[in-house]
Amino acid sequence: MADDASAGDLVRAVRAAGVHDERLLQAMRVTARAEFVPAAHAAAAYDDRPIPIPHGQVTTQPSLSARMIEALGLRGTEHVLEVGTGLGFQTALLARLAADVVTIERWPDLSEDARRSLARAGIHNVELLVGDGSRGVPERAPYDAVIVSAAFPEVPPPLAEQLRQGGRLVQPLGPGGTEEVVLFERTATGLKRRQFLTLASFVRLHGEYGFPS
Repeated sequence: MADDASAGDLVRAVRAAGVHDERLLQAMRVTARAEFVPAAHAAAAYDDRPIPIPHGQVTTQPSLSARMIEALGLRGTEHVLEVGTGLGFQTALLARLAADVVTIERWPDLSEDARRSLARAGIHNVELLVGDGSRGVPERAPYDAVIVSAAFPEVPPPLAEQLRQGGRLVQPLGPGGTEEVVLFERTATGLKRRQFLTLASFVRLHGEYGFPS
């Protein structure tokens, strides 16, 4: 359980950034971000900013993560794919809002840290995998929603193919560093761009359908 005062500060910052989904705001209120960041940065856990993590990565700024999650329109019944587990804070939010989450991370140590933090938080409806996120996880498809926490100039074809018709996908589009975060929907004729969410900076998506590793 998050510290009420600290979590409240973060929730207010997220609300001020334009997020209004009350289920999502409550998930942020009860999820202790301090449990999902390196111990050396725990004092900054409830600031609305990215935090450095191993391998030259950073956590997604909470208000940005919340805007991406809100765009998925989760109601509690969805089967969700997350590309880029990181240390698991966004994973925890997704797990509180959906039926279950499949999350894939490139770095085994980050995935293991996320596994431990999710277990401490009592979150068990998550399957954590290590591998090439640009390929998705076809054996668990189709997904009702996909969220990609790394940048590439286009949506990797496997991710679009693994999304069910009517499903939503959010991804930062760009070279890594300056991106448009965009909401897509899978239609009968393919993936359609639905909404520009914001500009942001993300690390690159590496893999077979991303940037070379």
